[in-house]
Amino acid sequence: MPQRRRILTGVLLGATLLPLAACGAPADAPGSDRPVVLTTFTVLADIAANVAGDHLTVESITKPGAEIHGYEPTPRDITKAAEADLILDNGLNLEAWFAQFVESVDVPHVVVSDGIEPIDITEDAYAGKPNPHAWMSPLNVQIYVDNMVTAFSELDPDHADDFAANGEDFKAELQAVNDELVAELSALPERQRALVSCEGAFSYLARDAGLSEAYIWPVNAEQQATPQQITRAIEYVEENDVPAVFCESTVSDKAMRQVVEATDAEFGGILYVDSLSEADGPVPTYLELIRHDAETIVDALTGSAP
Repeated sequence: MPQRRRILTGVLLGATLLPLAACGAPADAPGSDRPVVLTTFTVLADIAANVAGDHLTVESITKPGAEIHGYEPTPRDITKAAEADLILDNGLNLEAWFAQFVESVDVPHVVVSDGIEPIDITEDAYAGKPNPHAWMSPLNVQIYVDNMVTAFSELDPDHADDFAANGEDFKAELQAVNDELVAELSALPERQRALVSCEGAFSYLARDAGLSEAYIWPVNAEQQATPQQITRAIEYVEENDVPAVFCESTVSDKAMRQVVEATDAEFGGILYVDSLSEADGPVPTYLELIRHDAETIVDALTGSAP
């Protein structure tokens, strides 16, 4: 096992069990009187579960593997939200369906990305709008955690000290993971310091690690890539001698495969962004998601992938 993976595995051992227990408890479990926190997608649910501990029931509207951008709420989702005590959303225009969704329920909600310094999208129809994928930076997620601690303490004041302690513990793990990821990515040669993916979901991670970024489309709202977008990606890969390219788990990699066929770049692997996997899958927690992505990126760009 490479040194990188040994270190990160040690960091994550204490973080992989709590979210599964917290997210797995149904809101209507017999004898359960815990307040219910409903999040818009699984990544937020896992982060929230680390902060909530055993005091809150945390659930996600969307399921593992779901595509968050174009999600369409169901009547069951509306009912579930109406029964919640608090709803958490990412904000930054991620959940295009969310504004109309919350108008139909009388439940307080908190935007967990408040306080993030957004990176604006500069291309296509989304130019000038914030990139919504702020959680792809463990540094940003520490701000998410602070916002959750505040919201949970208002929801359940009796356990405010526990929420604060849980938040500090999780932030320490986030910082350790961030430091390790940045160190590994910063060791890449200058020529290889380019991250090319299907969706522009890695702007915050690229900023933290000093990588340049290119993508086929800025936000996954289109059904398919345009020829112009694919051509632009091909030109970027060729001009910068990019050794490997990637695609996200919730979208088709067909367009990126065309980039690979037209260049000397290898397909570096699948990256996870918008959703966690099932409990027995490759990325059942947020920290494992970040770890997987960083290892996949480093291994492919350095040529050390199996």
